[in-house]
Amino acid sequence: MSTGVFSSLSLRSVTARNRIAMSPMCQYSAGTDGFATDWHRVHYGSRAVGGAGLVIVEATAVEPRGRISPHDLGLWSDAHSDALAPIAEFVADQGAVPAIQLAHAGRKASTARPWEGSNPLQPDDGWSVVAPSDQPFPYAEADAPPTERLTPADIDDLVTSFGEAATRAVDAGFEAVEIHGAHGYLIHEFLSPVTNQRTDAYGGDFEGRTRLVREVYEAVRNAVGESVPVFLRVSGTDWLPDRDSWTIEQTVRLGSALAAKGLDFLDVSSGGIHPDQTISYAGPNYQVALAEQVREETDVPAVGTVGQIQTPEQAEAIVRNDRSDVAIVGRKFLNDPYFPLRAAQTLYDAEAEIPVQYQRGW
Repeated sequence: MSTGVFSSLSLRSVTARNRIAMSPMCQYSAGTDGFATDWHRVHYGSRAVGGAGLVIVEATAVEPRGRISPHDLGLWSDAHSDALAPIAEFVADQGAVPAIQLAHAGRKASTARPWEGSNPLQPDDGWSVVAPSDQPFPYAEADAPPTERLTPADIDDLVTSFGEAATRAVDAGFEAVEIHGAHGYLIHEFLSPVTNQRTDAYGGDFEGRTRLVREVYEAVRNAVGESVPVFLRVSGTDWLPDRDSWTIEQTVRLGSALAAKGLDFLDVSSGGIHPDQTISYAGPNYQVALAEQVREETDVPAVGTVGQIQTPEQAEAIVRNDRSDVAIVGRKFLNDPYFPLRAAQTLYDAEAEIPVQYQRGW
């Protein structure tokens, strides 16, 4: 049981100084072919200086066609690892735990950046996208490019790519690795019956639809060894109650299965599989109940919640009331890199650990 958001959190060989995590948020600012830039170093380094306990680097593709946009990070070569290493080093030097999210965008890959419209790119400008089945994502304002159904051999290659990317992540200095299984991207596409129409070993019932994530977890765990924590981000629900879809009950079942295999942290978000999703309320704490149920009904060592966490009091209440072990903060970190430092002052009137270079400003 935690005592509050500023209690430490230990997972395997790693200890985070507090329970405020920076959510992985794509910056769409990578250089040519997925390489990290100075933008990423300053962006993530600022949040570590700002007091975050855990800094999770954005969705980083395990192969080129796994990027959401041509401007996303990648980790499919040792050169990508070299480009990310200064980020991990600086984050760690500031006292935060550097983590990275490994991802594949599946049928939601090959799109323009959000400030350029987010529409799917056609093959001449992007690339062919892949998914469990051949149905494209139903974009509202543009035609999706053709979607290729992954073969079993393709899936084997993808599992290998996740494992190899995990090895490179650790080589780069990251102390925890998160698997992206949420928001309608490839692993979530396999989990949800909304998008998985397969009839082979990777489709059909719960066991078939969860086979990919279980294999990816095993590949990542084998790659990083026993001392490195492995996280999974999952959509707790598809928000499609009138359809055969992914639900919180299935999330609990998956969490239990992976906890038995050594999963360290379940990062519970929601939605993203289909534009017909219905979220009746998307304000502060709207996803906390999902994480709370997972925390109560599984043996996963730690569970995190994300979504509209905007105030120190809100983050503190979530953790102190044992609704979640970690408050994963997203957009608030975009407008205030020093949210944890301010939270320490607000909640406890504490003398925050302000870097000496900045103390005269506080």
